[in-house]
Amino acid sequence: MARVIKILQHGGPEVLTLQDSDVAAPSAGQVQVRTRAIGVNYIDVYFRTGLYSAPLPFRPGVEAAGVVERVGAGVARLAIGDRVAWAGAPGAYAELVNVPTERLIPIPEGVSDEIAAASMLQGMTAHFLTHAVRSTQIGDTAVVLAAAGGVGLLLVQMLVRAGASVIAVCSTPEKQRLAKQAGAQQVIGYDDPPFDQQVRQITEGRGADVVYDSVGRTTFDASLGSLRARGLLALYGQSSGPVPPFDPSRLNTGGSLFLTRPSLAHYTATRQELELRAGSVLTAIADAELDVRIGARFALEATADAHRALEGRTTTGKVLLLP
Repeated sequence: MARVIKILQHGGPEVLTLQDSDVAAPSAGQVQVRTRAIGVNYIDVYFRTGLYSAPLPFRPGVEAAGVVERVGAGVARLAIGDRVAWAGAPGAYAELVNVPTERLIPIPEGVSDEIAAASMLQGMTAHFLTHAVRSTQIGDTAVVLAAAGGVGLLLVQMLVRAGASVIAVCSTPEKQRLAKQAGAQQVIGYDDPPFDQQVRQITEGRGADVVYDSVGRTTFDASLGSLRARGLLALYGQSSGPVPPFDPSRLNTGGSLFLTRPSLAHYTATRQELELRAGSVLTAIADAELDVRIGARFALEATADAHRALEGRTTTGKVLLLP
């Protein structure tokens, strides 16, 4: 038996139900992991509310770190006692999880279980945004919204390391301080005046080369308005809700703009690419070249509170569940 979080119906954080559940032995090609730290991400909120579909009842969570307890048939490269982490395999909100070995990454020495769980999904997201969605060039001007969030703080650091000048957009002075600490050259708020006007002023009217927007509905127009001609808007989240339908001719009148809605799954579709991204992130952490901030920790039985904190925008950095 193991404690697990299940969603029996879509709704608010109150639908996250803690249950005791039997856990089957791992199938061929799987290992059973006892989780030590579990990442809480906005994609979990999307599945909980039904914005993303999944058959009910549903066990949320796509990211965790822990120790291998049992090994399924045909598994050769992992053994009982190995520390591993993953992102992209479902059902992580649990004490025991059976995970396909092709999604697992060994945790290197010098990286704790908590830091590994805090860096897989958001670290690899920051990596593909910096190096794959668009190849960052020295001298680029990049705007990062929600810059004090889990992805935001890592994205700021990676962009600066790649040679970009970062304009961080944050909602509070404390969050602005954290973004500045992460390396952002300019830190601004969302309003008073609207952030697109502030970006235009900072760039002397030119606009930014790229905007990274995880907020969605409430920031989409200003994100487009922040771009230079032929600039790119990478819309990688929608914490304020999905963007309403719009006329694509706006991209033309805005200066032949580019828009993408990328997903980590598509940028870690092969084992080779998964190892590249996870390896780059974990190596940078082990070498003290990348700082991962854990902003809040919750017990498994307080998962609903973790979701409330995340949705209430009261957290900075990563939110973890500790089973």
